[in-house]
Amino acid sequence: MYPAFLDDETQMAPPRTVLMPYEDGSFTLRSPEALGPYKRCVGDWLEHWVRETPETLALAERDERGEQWRGLTYAELRTQVRAVAQSLLDLELPAGQPIAILSDNAVDHAVLMLAAMHVGITPCSLSSAYARSQDSSRLHSMLSALQPSLVYASDATVYGPAFTGFASNAVQVFSRHADACPGSLPFQQLLDGKETPAVQQAFDAIRPDDHAKYLLTSGSTGRPKVVINTHRMLCANQQMMAQTWRFLAHEKPVLVDWLPWSHTFGGNHNLNMVLCHGGTLYIDEGRPVPGLIEKTVRNLRDVKPTLLFNVPRGFDMLLPALEADDTLAAEVLSRMRLAFYAAAALAPSTWQRLQAVALRVRPAQPLWLTTSWGATETAPAVTTAHWQLEGAGCIGAPLPGLELKLVPNGSKLEMRVKGVSVFCGYRNAPRETAAAFDDEGFYRIGDAGYLVDATRPERGVVFNGRVAEDFKLSSGSWVSVGTLRVDLVSALAPLVQDIVLAGHDRDEVGMLVFPSAAGASDLGALHAALRSAMQTRRSGGAGSSQCPTRALVMSTPPDPDVGEITDKGYINQGAVLSRRAEAVAAMYATPPSGDVILG
Repeated sequence: MYPAFLDDETQMAPPRTVLMPYEDGSFTLRSPEALGPYKRCVGDWLEHWVRETPETLALAERDERGEQWRGLTYAELRTQVRAVAQSLLDLELPAGQPIAILSDNAVDHAVLMLAAMHVGITPCSLSSAYARSQDSSRLHSMLSALQPSLVYASDATVYGPAFTGFASNAVQVFSRHADACPGSLPFQQLLDGKETPAVQQAFDAIRPDDHAKYLLTSGSTGRPKVVINTHRMLCANQQMMAQTWRFLAHEKPVLVDWLPWSHTFGGNHNLNMVLCHGGTLYIDEGRPVPGLIEKTVRNLRDVKPTLLFNVPRGFDMLLPALEADDTLAAEVLSRMRLAFYAAAALAPSTWQRLQAVALRVRPAQPLWLTTSWGATETAPAVTTAHWQLEGAGCIGAPLPGLELKLVPNGSKLEMRVKGVSVFCGYRNAPRETAAAFDDEGFYRIGDAGYLVDATRPERGVVFNGRVAEDFKLSSGSWVSVGTLRVDLVSALAPLVQDIVLAGHDRDEVGMLVFPSAAGASDLGALHAALRSAMQTRRSGGAGSSQCPTRALVMSTPPDPDVGEITDKGYINQGAVLSRRAEAVAAMYATPPSGDVILG
């Protein structure tokens, strides 16, 4: 049983994919549907909905006491955007220097970001984790690379200290306590700008290939780079999604979303979808961590969103509340058309638990679970699964206007992409830009995949981990990290939150295990489950590359401040292995310490 709208071509595009094989074993995939017209720039969405539905709520956030929602209609949002845009023009900021925004998602953050884009100034939202870290050197490195003309943060008492020691002539703006940083401006001063014809003139001058925003790569594969996102990329990508999710043409999306705007999932895919279709975004101050997930649960219950976007960790943290309270689950799911995961692989156990909750509280209305795949450099969606999936793993098929190429690379097929929503390059980094593309102009995204069914390409592609994440054992056998990690996390649910695999150039695979709350509260059960999982794989005939022989349970969770968790919410295997090298060494020591669980 699955949602009937998936078979309705007025609401969902039918799955169709064209495959073109090549003699070298590679092949390309594309949609047979041509990409339709798209807006000139991001600001055109705002201007459109002000004319069509000016009183629709655009953005909302909790008030300072965390009690009531406060927000802006599209008419109010446009007024503030154009007032701030005028203030930015009045500041006569140096041309070619972006605005840096260092804060969590908030209405002021959105207004400043949209105002800058409205008059041809490029904003760059930075992860607030940089400012919360005890080591501000990473933040200073980012700011040095950006050379911003203006730096904004929500609260000077929270973020101001992070700027100490950074030499810059950038204008500093704070929404609260600006007086704590001498010389800085209160954001209210920007809101008080009186619009002149200069705003419309600057807006009319914007062209599709102008820089709309900069985003930093997550750093999961190396040092973060500044990714150029043009207006064409962002507008075309939303048109691709609109041609596929056709229901968006007559159903304004309502979101409750925490995903940071410093990352493409939250800042491009989700926020832009709301703006493109005149929907409403309720900014979720919660996070998928203990102590904050409760805020997300409250917000979901209050708003009852029509679409739910999250990372797998977010669903894992949300599920216990939904499973424990059918009334809560029924309220949260009452208007929900779909639950969408991206940024990392979803464990099969999480998929099954989500479906079980939905079946229990709304048996006549199945919940559609779906996903997409892309990158910061692709604005972001490349593929989407716009049909009923049998389980996690498939990332869908290419969207209209994009071409996906799968190229043999070792034991895997490396995925590469070309099309109108693919970036032109990294800012001020010609060497890195050249290395990012192959000789046919395809962007080398670094992920691997394979067809669900080689005879039916319309059934989509299975994500097969990152090419660079895999490693060889001393025997020469490749360890497919993405696949093995998901299998193990699923087998160990609900005792394990995540796993990092070790064993590069060693004889055996080992596991650094991050327990869930349930696992941490019953280490005996966790240790027994780990032994059982390893023994089961070995007795089932799994080879050395698929059969861990040892595990070490981590006493501290992965730390986002040092890059162990990316802004997407997924675990950074390389950063964990590097930072916890002593733990890895202890796991492989002879004889092993008493903390090491052997399978």
